Amino acid sequence: MELWDAYDRELNKIEEMTLIRGERIPKGVFHLVCDILVKHMDESYLLMKRDERKHFGGMWEASAGGAALQNETPLDCAVRELREETGIDSRDLIELGRITTDDTVFVEFLCITNGDKDSIVLQDGETVAYRWVSRNELAAMKSSELVTKRMQQFMKELQA
Repeated sequence: MELWDAYDRELNKIEEMTLIRGERIPKGVFHLVCDILVKHMDESYLLMKRDERKHFGGMWEASAGGAALQNETPLDCAVRELREETGIDSRDLIELGRITTDDTVFVEFLCITNGDKDSIVLQDGETVAYRWVSRNELAAMKSSELVTKRMQQFMKELQA
């Protein structure tokens, strides 16, 4: 059973409440999800292909990420998810911004790396492939191939 902290819209922790993955989140309560856009020093971006068994299976993601576990800060969550889904181990992440939906606060991070581009580690049950693309290639991807457009929007705002 995966336990999550409960938050208000401003990402203040609600101390007396615990959320359980898969159970309904009460109205006005939010859980935390972190996404990490990975940019190489050569100006390319990492795409991860989702496992076919997952929601949006077979589509590309312009980020690593997932739900924060109980007692994780946004940075702790981002570091863990980045390491689990790509093999990149870094705490040097830049928070890009936050987006709030009906029951989720997404905290978006940027990881700039100079690591070996062939050393990406796939996470069994999560990712099945990876590739590095230019900013223009990423920006031009269709919604039928890319899971979320959030990262494309952040790239436009950053002029990364």
